[in-house]
Order: sequence, then structure tokens, then C-alpha cells
Amino acid sequence: MPTVLVIDDEESVTEFLREVLEDAGYQVETATDGYRALELVQDYSFDAILLDIRMPELDGLQVMERIQQIDGALPVILMTAFGTTEMAIQAMKAGAFDYIVKPFNLDELILTVKKAVTMKQLASEVEILRGNHGAEQAPVELPMDIMIGQSLPMQAVYKTIGRVANSNVTVLIQGESGTGKELVARAIHGNSDRRGGPFVKINCATIPENLMESELFGYEKGAFTGAGSRKPGKFELAHQGTIFLDEIGELTLSAQAKLLRVLQEKEFERVGGTENIRVDVRILAATNKDLQRCVQEGTFREDLYFRLRVVTIWLPPLREHMEDVPVLARYFLQHYSRELSKVVNDFSPAAMLMLQQYDWPGNVRELRNICEQAVVLARGPIIMPEDLPFSLQSSSRELREAVLKPGMTLKEIVADVERQVILRTLREHNWNRSATAKVLGLNRRSLYAKMKEYGLIS
Repeated sequence: MPTVLVIDDEESVTEFLREVLEDAGYQVETATDGYRALELVQDYSFDAILLDIRMPELDGLQVMERIQQIDGALPVILMTAFGTTEMAIQAMKAGAFDYIVKPFNLDELILTVKKAVTMKQLASEVEILRGNHGAEQAPVELPMDIMIGQSLPMQAVYKTIGRVANSNVTVLIQGESGTGKELVARAIHGNSDRRGGPFVKINCATIPENLMESELFGYEKGAFTGAGSRKPGKFELAHQGTIFLDEIGELTLSAQAKLLRVLQEKEFERVGGTENIRVDVRILAATNKDLQRCVQEGTFREDLYFRLRVVTIWLPPLREHMEDVPVLARYFLQHYSRELSKVVNDFSPAAMLMLQQYDWPGNVRELRNICEQAVVLARGPIIMPEDLPFSLQSSSRELREAVLKPGMTLKEIVADVERQVILRTLREHNWNRSATAKVLGLNRRSLYAKMKEYGLIS
């Protein structure tokens, strides 16, 4: 039976809470002053603590600070009769699991205690598992500029990187925003013979059209108003290294023509200059645009397109390798726990399930940001569902409501989910059956049969 310690200088309050919590299935110990409470915490194991803020001698915040020194994983719920903004901020900054306002809403109180006890039990299970696995399983701090993922789609990306790294071929990296295109470029450079040279990145989408040429190729003194001295461009800075042109689909046609010359002849002129400058640079490019369509629309040069796509690496969206979500999430959790100096060890099963049920339109970048936010908001060593953004919580709820429709048999539920998955995958791939079948692990004939069965074709 979970044990809760109630600390309040009014004995009538402690006895009232004892009765309420015992009826809810908890074993309860009480203390009416801070010193007695600390003795109990030293001598016994508790799953949660209810602690009044306003007490004589040692106030609640002082008691909580000492409790945290004894057991940093023990969740403390502060009780106050003053539900002000300042008090709420002070309580949460001090590390409280939560705070509740007197007079108590009993449903809220019991629910808060239940969440705190659940988190403490999960934290204890994580510590037991770590002890069983021993030191060999101790977390290793990894840099944030490496690629993480064990799925087959990501393994295919790694293999391609390994095959092209030591060559000088131009590589076009394609994928949705947030999939990690820059990480691929850095991995290629870091595993190449050029790794001792510079890696120069330029985001073509953030540079105004009238400055693009001077940024890429530099300018001579007096080339334009304000050009008080010669300035080398990105290509000169990348000599004997690698230049990474992110969002290359945003380049103007004029800049594309000059880039094509660099690719073909390995030389260019600064803006306002006449001297031909030769460079030894490997070009990596990335875009989330369909460059083939841009060529058809006349916004991207066909000859440059073919020059860039000597080798193409396609980065899959996160929704197509969801098996990597747990390892990515724990990797980000470990990183931000150390960066923010917080003890946050893992996700609760319910929180991890929410991460795995979300479709991640922002891909790995969105997952990374959500993990950072969760560490900031975490009230203990385990990330709980309420520590995750509302968008994930509503997504999880919508999925449950969509699946668990009243009166449906298990067979009907499975068929309904299968139809939704097939329909969504078809839409994501513009109704291309070959691509859809490949993602779903089906052959075209099986996919066609299921589409016909579910009324997705006439």
C-alpha cells in the first residue's frame, strides 16, 4: 500500500487528510512540525508528501529543501491557503511536484496524490532496472550533432553516407523540414578526407536576393555602396573543405547560373572583380522542395539540378520510422537533463505511448523541442503525460476515441484502423501505390486488394 506523509501544524487538518487518503487506499503518517517530519523522512520510505507552506519554526519551503537533500526523487505537494501567482511560481521554482489550495477540492487532491505516487513508483522501478543492468548500462553523454536511429530506413541513410563520404561527388540531401539534413551533411564531411578543412553552411532561404551573390562569392572594395574593403565569400572560406547549401531551392536563377559555373569550372569572380578565383570545394546541398517540379515550373535550372543530384540521399520523415521515437526521445531527455541540471531519468509508459502515437509533422526537430520542454516542465525524475504539450495529449485522446467506438467488435476496430492507416499513407504519397505499398510493407497486389475492400477505389 502506498504511503503518504501529511505535514501541517493544524492537527485537525492532518487527521482530516488521513481519513480522506486512507479511504482512497493510502497508508498515512502525519507530522505537525517540520523537525518531526524530517525525522520521519530519514527513518521511513514514503511515496509522496503533502506539506503545508505556512508553519512555525521551519516553513514548508525550508522543509521541502531538506527533504530534497534526503531523497531528491520524493514528490512533495505543497498546501497553501494563499493561491497567488507569486506563491505558485515560488513553489514550482523550489521543486514542488505540485501545489493545492485550501479549502481542498477532494477530487483534485486525490488525483494529485495519485500522480505523485505513480511518478515515485516509476522512478523507483527505473533505479532498480539500472541497478540490475550495472555500470555497463550507465548513460553516455553524446553530442547533439550526431545521428541517432536504429530503424532500417535510417540504417540505409548511414550506409549511403559511408559509401559517398570519401568521394568528392556533389550530394543532394532531400527530406521534409526537421528531418536532419544538416546532420547528414556534417556526417559526410566528418567522415571524408576533407574533415580537417572547414565546413561552411549557408542557408539560402535567409539571405536577401540582392546579397546572395556577395555572400556566396564575396566582393571587391568599392563594388557597391558600403563595400569599404574586400570581403571573401563562403566559397573562398570553404577552400579545401565542404560548403553546405541549405534550402538550395530558394536560390535565384542568377545565383544558380554562377553556382553552376563553380561546379563545372571550379572558379568564379568576386562581385565587382575581374580576377578568376579557383577553389577546391565539395558541395553538399539540401532542400525540402521537389526540385524536379521546380524545374518543370521554370524556377530551377535543369542543368544545375542534374549537376547537384549526382547522389541523392532521401531522409525519411519521422512518421515512417516511428520505432526510432523511444531511442531519440531518451537521447534528447538525457542531453537536456544534463544541460538544465535536472534529474529526469525516463518517460512514464503513458507518456512514451503518447510520443509513439503522434504523427510528428515537425519530424525530429519537433521531437527534440518537445523533449526539451518536457524536461523544463517535469516535476520529478519521470516525464508524465501532463508534462507533454497539449497537442500530443489531444492527439492521443482523438486516437482512442477513433479506435474505441461503442459497439464495435475487435475485428471491426482492427479493420477501421487499417483503413485509416492505408488512407493516410496514400495521401502522404500522393496516391502513389508503389510508394505506399513499400512504406506499409505490402506488395502492390495486396495493397490493391485492401484498397478495394475498404472502398478506397471504385
